[in-house]
Amino acid sequence: MSTPVPSFESLDKIYDPTAVPKQEKRYKKLIAEFEKVYQRKPEFVVRSPGRVNLIGEHIDYCGFGVLPMAIERDVIIVGSTIDEDTKVRLANINDKKYPAREFDYEGKDKVVTIDATKLEWSNYFKCGYKGMLEKFRLDKPKGLFLMVDGTVPAGGGLSSSAAFVCASALAVVTANKLSISKTELTEIAIVAERNVGVNSGGMDQSASVLSEKDFALHVEFVPKLHTAPVPLPVTSPKLAFVIANTLVTADKFVTAPRNYNLRVVETHMAALFLAKVLNLPPVDTLKEVYDLYYQDSSLNEVERFSDLLAKAEQHYPKDNTEGNGFTLEEVSKMLDIPVKELQARYMTRFPVETDYFRLLQRTKHVLSEASRVIEFRKTCENSKDDSTLKALGNLMNASQESCDKMFMCSCPEINNVCEIARKHGSFGSRLSGAGWGGSTVHLTTEDNVPKLIEVLKNEFYRKTYPNITEEELDDAIIATKPCSGAAIYTGF
Repeated sequence: MSTPVPSFESLDKIYDPTAVPKQEKRYKKLIAEFEKVYQRKPEFVVRSPGRVNLIGEHIDYCGFGVLPMAIERDVIIVGSTIDEDTKVRLANINDKKYPAREFDYEGKDKVVTIDATKLEWSNYFKCGYKGMLEKFRLDKPKGLFLMVDGTVPAGGGLSSSAAFVCASALAVVTANKLSISKTELTEIAIVAERNVGVNSGGMDQSASVLSEKDFALHVEFVPKLHTAPVPLPVTSPKLAFVIANTLVTADKFVTAPRNYNLRVVETHMAALFLAKVLNLPPVDTLKEVYDLYYQDSSLNEVERFSDLLAKAEQHYPKDNTEGNGFTLEEVSKMLDIPVKELQARYMTRFPVETDYFRLLQRTKHVLSEASRVIEFRKTCENSKDDSTLKALGNLMNASQESCDKMFMCSCPEINNVCEIARKHGSFGSRLSGAGWGGSTVHLTTEDNVPKLIEVLKNEFYRKTYPNITEEELDDAIIATKPCSGAAIYTGF
C-alpha cells in the first residue's frame, strides 16, 4: 500500500468528461486570483474531493467497513513557496465568508496552535499542516502562499472538512517536496482532523484520498487500513446517483456533544457491555467483539451479524425509561465501572451532553449496518441482471430506516426527501454523512435523473424554501459518478 499520490496533467483523469469544461474554467479562475492577490506565479495545485457514502453510516469508528465513493465536489489549493520565512498566508476565493489568515510555524514540537473552541475555517488547514509537520519534523518548512476554493458544501454531509484537511496535508507535502504514500496521507489526515475536536472514524479521509475514478471504495479499518475498489454494476439503463442536500446544516463541531461524539461514546460502551456478558476481554469497539467471539466460527459473515444481534437482545437489561436508554449510573452498574472513571474515559477530551445512553439501539444499528455493507459489496460484485438495482436499493432503504429509528441521526427533512425520491424512480434513498441534516443519496437510472431532480425541486425545495434561487437549487442537487481521489494537478 505504498502507492504515491498521483499527479495528473489532464483534468479528464480526475473528473467525468462532461465536467471537464466547467472545471477548467474554475481552475483558471483560481490561479488568476492567486496571481492577483500574491503577485507571483503558482508552483503547485492540489485537490481532494468530498465523498458520498453509499452505505455504512456511523460504523467506521466502530471498526467496521464502509462503502463510499469520491464525488466531483472538492477542495483545490493553489500555492507557491518562499525560503526567507516560515509564514503561511492563507486566502480563500470566497473571501467574504472565509477571510484571509496568516500564521507562523511554531517549531518541531508544537508546529502550530489550534484553538478547537472556535469555529474557524483556517483550523482545518492547520490540521493538515500540523499532521504533516509532526510526521516530518522539519527544522524550517517552506513559507507558503495559498489560495483555496472549495465546492463541497459545509455541513452538507459530503465531508467538506476531511476534503479540506486532506488537501491541506497534500499541499504541505507538495510544497516541501516530501515523499508520502496515499495510505500514509490518509492515516495522518484521520488523526489530524481530531485537532478540531471531532472524533473522526476515518471513512471520510479514506474516500477523499484513496478513491479511484469509476469505482466505489470498500474501506476497512481493522486490523489496519485497507481499501478495495468496488465496480458498480453495469445495468441497462445505466445506474446513476443523485445527491440532494436538505440544506439543513449539521455542523459536527457545533452539535458533536449531543450527536456525533455521543454516538461514539455509546458504541464504545455497548462494546464493553457485550464483551462483558459474552465473557470476552474488555474491548473498545463492536468489531473487536465480533472478531473475538467468532474467531473459530463456521458461520458466514452475514450469519454472524444476525447471531450477535440476537445475543445483544437477549443480554441487555430491561430498559425502564420507555426506550430512552440507560442513565450513566445504570451504565456504570452494567459495566462495573465507576461513574467517575466513565466520565474520565469517555467525556473529557470530546465533550458529551445527554441524560440517557441508548446502547441497545446503537448496537442494533451498527451490527445490521455492517452486515448491509457486506451484502452491498457482494451484490455489486455478483451482478447478473437488472434486479441488482432493486437489491441495492432495498439495502439503502433499510439503512435509512435504521439510521432514523435506531441511531436517530436522521431528521424530518431527510425523511421527506427520501420518501419523495422513492415515489419517483429512486430504488434506494438514504442519508449520507453524519446525518442530522446534510445530504441524501439516491440510486436511480441515468434516464430518470432529470425527472427525479425536477420532482425534488418542486416537491421539496420550493415548498420547504420558497425563496430559494435557481443557483441555490442547482448547487443543492447534483447527479454524480465516482471520481478520482486526492491528486496533484500539473497541467497549469
